[in-house]
Amino acid sequence: MNKKRLESLRKSEILTWCFLWVFLTAGIGIIFTSVNSRSLWYYAIKPAIAPPNWVFGIVWTVLFALIAVSMYKSWINSSEKQKRKVAWLFGINLVLNMAWPFFFFFLRNPLWAFYEIILVWISILILIIGIWKISKTSATLLIPYLVWVSFAALINLLAI
Repeated sequence: MNKKRLESLRKSEILTWCFLWVFLTAGIGIIFTSVNSRSLWYYAIKPAIAPPNWVFGIVWTVLFALIAVSMYKSWINSSEKQKRKVAWLFGINLVLNMAWPFFFFFLRNPLWAFYEIILVWISILILIIGIWKISKTSATLLIPYLVWVSFAALINLLAI
């Protein structure tokens, strides 16, 4: 197999792993969300500015795809030394992302969830700054994620 073909296969494997990690995180978050997102409790605290539930599914699917592509582009454009940083930045962000529905929907604690979503927001900002020099495209792909989490934080705050 020639070198170019081998590199192409390697990149497709990396892209696959990026999507698997990101959507595994999403799947775990969905487990916590699905328990109470259609409950009377949630409808009692859901602010008027919150979109219908089906919108969240569409938006998060697009955002998770953008996160996966950003992770991929950051990884393939990073040096061996930078790869550890990329892994940590995305890993911390994904863990924090996964924790929010646990606090909000599973524990039914909007106040703790609000504190946690602030950490998610900070981790996105740090992620964008941290990968900017590696790949401006990767960093730019995360801006809709930051904007959406800002809106989600407002919804969360209004639900307290």
